[in-house]
Amino acid sequence: MMKQQICILGSTGSIGTQALDVISQHPDRYEVYALTANNRVEQLAEQARRFHPAAVVVANESRYEELQALLSDQPDIKIYAGKKALDDIVEADPIDMVLTAMVGFAGLSPTVHAIKAKKKICLANKETLVVAGELICQLAQENRVPILPVDSEHSAIFQSLVGEGDNGIEKILLTCSGGPFRKFTDEQLQTVTAADALKHPTWDMGAKITIDSATLMNKGFEVIEAKWLFGVPAEKIQVLIHPQSIVHSAVQFCDGSVKAQLGVPDMRLPIQYAFSFPERLSLNGERLDLFQSHSLEFFEPDLRKFRCLALAFESLRQGGNMPCIVNAANEVVNEAFRQDRCSFPRMAEIIEETMQRTTFDARPSLDTYFDTDAEARRIATSLL
Repeated sequence: MMKQQICILGSTGSIGTQALDVISQHPDRYEVYALTANNRVEQLAEQARRFHPAAVVVANESRYEELQALLSDQPDIKIYAGKKALDDIVEADPIDMVLTAMVGFAGLSPTVHAIKAKKKICLANKETLVVAGELICQLAQENRVPILPVDSEHSAIFQSLVGEGDNGIEKILLTCSGGPFRKFTDEQLQTVTAADALKHPTWDMGAKITIDSATLMNKGFEVIEAKWLFGVPAEKIQVLIHPQSIVHSAVQFCDGSVKAQLGVPDMRLPIQYAFSFPERLSLNGERLDLFQSHSLEFFEPDLRKFRCLALAFESLRQGGNMPCIVNAANEVVNEAFRQDRCSFPRMAEIIEETMQRTTFDARPSLDTYFDTDAEARRIATSLL
């Protein structure tokens, strides 16, 4: 069997590091062709020494010389820098699949290039479909490129749909832990800090996504992602607060039957399933013990208290470039909250105001998305 050559966009993040663990468990099947990072050159160099990729890319060009020095004794590893290098590396002929584990809007361009180069996409960068879902799905169809979800929820939905053919979907049940502030009052939410928000109850994720989970914007983005991945309208997608994070998501079919995927909170499982589909490979790690899971609870989300989720649904209803506007504004306020420049409730207010002020385009092109992103960021920053 030929080893599958993998490019990991964002190898130093939470998804990237866990993907490398999956690869290390199956050295007979997978090989790292390229690793990329934005700033963490020390960690990127350590990964390169361990996995010996053909190339590494640091997106921040100012860190290029530092990365060169760190890998000066590894002449076989090509070193590149800059955003264009990310677009170029995914097109390399030997690559079989690209794991898009970059965070935010930055993941859109290299994903587009990877699809056009006919690489299998293992999608962990949800913003790609949030911002440009229709365009991405059209490109994937034209190039006959599979997009396999890596988010635990979308992987669960995908696994529940395997073997169901054209059977009618009545509802997608998208689960959500509820984050650390599920039971907080309005008064308490006024004074929460980034440090409070980063204490996620069940998942170990990067800072940006953990904050998005606290506001429930992450779940809003996953609603948009689910629409494009599974061709289901927003009114057929229901968000359920499930604090135990055991049921990763489910599908209710036209006969009322519900299929769900259960497991411990471990992102390596959906990563590996995206790599190996339709096969299931062995994976070292904790197993779900249903005797220890004494209760599985499900609650409706409070859309008034967690306004970001409501705004995501609204952007999906409006369509066009509105989800792109929401994503750009969210990236601005998320960073501001982490830097103590914005309160928790103010994040949703700024996103909503940015939605009202940014130029709306019902039929955006790829260039429109880049213009929209820049305009919405300027507006959200001014509102801060």
